[in-house]
Amino acid sequence: MHSPPPIAYDSDLLARAARIKLACFDVDGTLTDGRLYFDSEGRESKAFHVLDGQGLVLLRKHGVHVAFVTARASLAAEKRAADLGVEAFIGVEDKLACVRALAQRLGVGLEETAFMGDDLPDLAVMSRAGLAVAPANAHAAMLPHVHWQTQAHGGEGAAREFCDLVLSAQGRTEGLLQKALGR
Repeated sequence: MHSPPPIAYDSDLLARAARIKLACFDVDGTLTDGRLYFDSEGRESKAFHVLDGQGLVLLRKHGVHVAFVTARASLAAEKRAADLGVEAFIGVEDKLACVRALAQRLGVGLEETAFMGDDLPDLAVMSRAGLAVAPANAHAAMLPHVHWQTQAHGGEGAAREFCDLVLSAQGRTEGLLQKALGR
């Protein structure tokens, strides 16, 4: 099995990604495929992609603060965030205010903040973030407002593409590969 060719990044995108100290992610449609599953008792479940989780952990381990920022109240999103060791802001009405407060608490500017989202509730924060990223299946209204769109759909590795971009721009990729090879 051959892996696909590496994604080519332009210099502006790499410069933006190199500055990132805080990476925030919408959940539904970004870290998941956007579908909501309910059992007969009304309990919600979501499917998260393991590649995305590995990317989020790698960001965190390399000094980028990672957070979920979602409008939906979701126990599944809370559990996934805890599993990955990242902060979760659940049931957020004003994502921009939430991200601003988090960035301020961490001493990070919005130009050092990235946000990945897929639909209109993400637009205000994405329009002010230093790096705005959308998955391939984001709503068309988002596209004029993003710096980059992934090749993968939400919940299918899109967040991992974003993480790989940041890690590459920050010079971490070769070290990660060498460590994975046991060198």
